[in-house]
Amino acid sequence: MKKIYLDYNATTPLDSRVYQAMLPHLQDNFGNPSSIHSYGRSAKAALDRAREQVAELISASPREIVFTSGGSESNNYAIKGAALSLRDKGKAHLITTGAEHESALYTFRQLESEGFQVTYLGVDGRGMMDLDELRDSITDETALVSCIYANNETGAVMSVGEIAEIVKEKGALFHTDAVQAGGKLDIDLNEIQADLLSLSAHKIYGPKGTGALFVRADAANPVTLRTLIHGGGQERGKRSGTENITGVVGFGEASEIAANEMSGDRERIRALRNLLFERILIDVPDVKYNGDIDSSLWNTLNMSFGGVRGDSLAMNLDLEGIAVSTGAACSEGKIDPSHVLQAMGVSKEEAASSIRFSLGRFTEKEDVDIVMEKLPGIVSRIRSV
Repeated sequence: MKKIYLDYNATTPLDSRVYQAMLPHLQDNFGNPSSIHSYGRSAKAALDRAREQVAELISASPREIVFTSGGSESNNYAIKGAALSLRDKGKAHLITTGAEHESALYTFRQLESEGFQVTYLGVDGRGMMDLDELRDSITDETALVSCIYANNETGAVMSVGEIAEIVKEKGALFHTDAVQAGGKLDIDLNEIQADLLSLSAHKIYGPKGTGALFVRADAANPVTLRTLIHGGGQERGKRSGTENITGVVGFGEASEIAANEMSGDRERIRALRNLLFERILIDVPDVKYNGDIDSSLWNTLNMSFGGVRGDSLAMNLDLEGIAVSTGAACSEGKIDPSHVLQAMGVSKEEAASSIRFSLGRFTEKEDVDIVMEKLPGIVSRIRSV
């Protein structure tokens, strides 16, 4: 039985080219980049090269890249660091949406419990923020506005450029969680006025446990964050701790591959995603697409199957060797339906019957064919029970 992986938004396989780039740093090139001897200098050179590769993916400067342990830490650092820094200047109001990844949403809830005022903006049925509502919500006390760039569950792509313009006109900082957007969308931070942007290696065929935070280095108005991890002052004092050289080398290689191959991946995978979508609509009755396929990530389908629990459908597909998700991987095992879908106005019943298919670099047409051989019968069987 061929195993089929359609959960690329949860994590991606390690690209063999990334593995080969990482391998020497697991064996001979083991130095600490803070050491002054040749081992340390070799590690420092690898660190600097990776920083350049990640920066190039988003059209940033290498000095604006801070390596972290992943997207969750990047989101925490951006949101907490900005909020705590600006509270000292009398700004204790924060704005986000109700459709964020848990690593951002729970960070805002924690800050709210510590006395910050947080405005949670709604999203429409496409998963999009109302820009007029955003504009009206920003006050003189607003320190930070944060929103997800591309939603991990539905693939909804926010109008980040327009959002950034509004936020900057109002004098607040803007952070975007680009963990799902990185490597899939062309991100040019010369054009997008984001102050802070989060990335993660394992979403772009790199290793787990490695991420990055873009912190804009504007000479006229530098972004200042409250440091969360103290120690030896690594990452130019922004994030202490010996750098994960093996991980960041993999992140750098994955970023360079993504920058070079994004266009080709996009066209091929979008065609497969659209084929899967069309065949589901034809072969499976009573299904609903959650969001707007024309304004979502080109690899993502989130669909509700009437009369079927999403977790039951996912488990039955897994028995056939097909891996899909009921939403965010971080939320698997929870009983409550997706907070993202509910924020979009999807009923609890429909949210509980949803499945996310996310395709990727190693998805083939044969995979779609096999899924469609199995899916209609599984749905019919569950409905009959």
